Amino acid sequence: MRLASTGAGRKSDDDATDLAILDTHLVAPSGVARKVFDLLRPSAEGIGFEIVRIRFGLIDGHTLQIMAERADGTMSVENCEELSRTLSAVLDVEDPIPGEYNLEVSSPGIDRPLTRPKDFERWQGFEVKIELSEPMSGRKRFRGLLQGVEGGEVLVECDIEGYSEPQVLGLPFQKLSEAKLVMSDDLISESLKRQGRENDPDVPSDGE
Repeated sequence: MRLASTGAGRKSDDDATDLAILDTHLVAPSGVARKVFDLLRPSAEGIGFEIVRIRFGLIDGHTLQIMAERADGTMSVENCEELSRTLSAVLDVEDPIPGEYNLEVSSPGIDRPLTRPKDFERWQGFEVKIELSEPMSGRKRFRGLLQGVEGGEVLVECDIEGYSEPQVLGLPFQKLSEAKLVMSDDLISESLKRQGRENDPDVPSDGE
């Protein structure tokens, strides 16, 4: 953790390189999830989808959860069904998980997890919760306004003890264990706008 410079958010060619080489530990942790990710990624991308996150066994011990979206960030129910059919076919042939399990394909949702460097760029200006894999300066959890990625670090503007004004911190991407957006009216509005669903009556307001 460090206090970021006043030039935070301005990307150079070196920054683009940094983003390209960052690993995908937030998408799929080592073990079954990473094995499945490596297996399914080519098929998903082949039909126009990007895998956002894979988790196995968190709900009941035998559910494979896959969050995905199109490159533009959209994901409809029909898209989920299409991707599920494609991934199911690959899983049936390759059989990477012993025993029976359930496959669950979904969109990332509004208060979505942030797992890839570009997620942290796309959602600049919105509130985020971040947890580190190990404490830095005695602290593992942070909450504040997302300010993008720079030099392999996620930039977050948050309150810091000893400072009267919020400070922009640089948190090493590879030390993040979890990151997600915080539900708010502004986030709901922006998410629906990006999905082309501004007038959707079924989406709850903040706090519901």
